[in-house]
Amino acid sequence: MKRKVAVMLLVRPLILATLMVLPGGAQSVSDRFRENYATWEKRLEKGDGSGVRKAAEAVIQKEGAAVNPSDYNEMRALVGAMDVAARACVLDGAWEDAVLYLQKASSTAAENLNNAEATFGKVRKEHEQKLQDWKGAVAQQEKRLKDLEAQPGLTEAQMKLRGQIRAFLEEHRTAIDHSEKALKEIDGLLSQIRNVRVAYEKSLEEWKTFLEKEKLEISQVGSSAKYVAEKLPQVRVDETKPFFDRLAYARRLKRLDPSNPGCAEFVSSLAGSEESTPTKDASPAKAKKKSSKRR
Repeated sequence: MKRKVAVMLLVRPLILATLMVLPGGAQSVSDRFRENYATWEKRLEKGDGSGVRKAAEAVIQKEGAAVNPSDYNEMRALVGAMDVAARACVLDGAWEDAVLYLQKASSTAAENLNNAEATFGKVRKEHEQKLQDWKGAVAQQEKRLKDLEAQPGLTEAQMKLRGQIRAFLEEHRTAIDHSEKALKEIDGLLSQIRNVRVAYEKSLEEWKTFLEKEKLEISQVGSSAKYVAEKLPQVRVDETKPFFDRLAYARRLKRLDPSNPGCAEFVSSLAGSEESTPTKDASPAKAKKKSSKRR
């Protein structure tokens, strides 16, 4: 019975749009991410999974090691670099490695949300308390002004008092407006960080399920070689999928069975060049080939 080709569950860039508009000083991970993101995306579009992975890993290992967990913008940039590394692993067929990066991205996003909620939670409470005090004071002074202006004639002292009340109201209404805007910005920022955490949790679970399904299918047919032999023709003819998906799947099959000549040919036809067999998979494949000869 033919198996339906599984739909690729791809990691999507979730960070750049919000990261670009946030303020920041000398933030090395943010700088490196912004400088390289467009180039990384173009290289991924052309099929360069291994090269992009190495570049993203360099940022994660070097600049990422110095990130302050309380710096929400740097943490989001670090998650973004992990996202790129995960997608590069997907494209390279190293799906287990992609899951590892998704786990790191998910845990980093969760840590960022916890820290941001703690930090901005305090700021939010301060704004809410000030708003309560200011609005109460404004209500009192508005009543005083209304009562004052209701009088038929004002003395010089009363006119001076009216001016003072109006200045007080203008100053406090401006402060109220600023605090209300600050609360909206805080809520919007926390919502963005929360959405990132949720998205990576979801992607991580989907990929874990996806790999478990693949493992089950391999066990059902008896071996990786049989699984690849059955799956490869389906992937070849499915031209409806994007280039990224097809190349990622072709490389995945090549990793599962490096000895299958059809996989190497298919990968080369998609990538436009010859690609070497992954070294970590080569030894088991050779061992299997030798044992088959002894039979």
